[in-house]
Amino acid sequence: MSVSDPPESPRWPQGERRERARRLDDRAPAPEPAEPSRPPPRDRRSGLDRRDDASWEAVPLENGDEEAAALEHALITAARDARLRAHAHFSGFRVGAALATVEGQVVTGCNIENASYGLTVCAERVALLKALSDGHEAFTGIVVVADTHEPTPPCGPCRQLLWEYCGDIDVVLANLTEVTGRHRLSVLLPLPFERKLLKG
Repeated sequence: MSVSDPPESPRWPQGERRERARRLDDRAPAPEPAEPSRPPPRDRRSGLDRRDDASWEAVPLENGDEEAAALEHALITAARDARLRAHAHFSGFRVGAALATVEGQVVTGCNIENASYGLTVCAERVALLKALSDGHEAFTGIVVVADTHEPTPPCGPCRQLLWEYCGDIDVVLANLTEVTGRHRLSVLLPLPFERKLLKG
């Protein structure tokens, strides 16, 4: 070998190469990691999960429960009726809301506008404040109705107040003829400011 020739690469004996290839072929695939276990589902209509850390997880709404379907229908009807009492002299945009308590009662609200626009109160807040002033402290869901083709979700301040006093409730959006959306409040307000943050 001359000085300019590159060194030869090491050669594996033929038999050893075949044995090594056989061992690689026989190697069993690694087992897939097991999925983490999920906690059992909560009774989301109990109203007891408000401000609980576990309630931050979004939970799909069930539509097969007859009792839940009947309550949703009653809430939609009440919200549509409340919308007719809206004081929307400036925007002309009427909204109705119906809030369900854990006792099965329905508290309604409509938007009330003011010539000083910043004093306008949304339908959701009217329903919530009425319910709180009547002594209700736990809630299961709210329906918001507006005359629009697209869903009309609660505004930011309404979401914050609903989270503070209702927790992770169901939010159903509807118009005058059909349901346009169903959500958990934790989906609409994924990172709320709440009282536990005041403790530092």
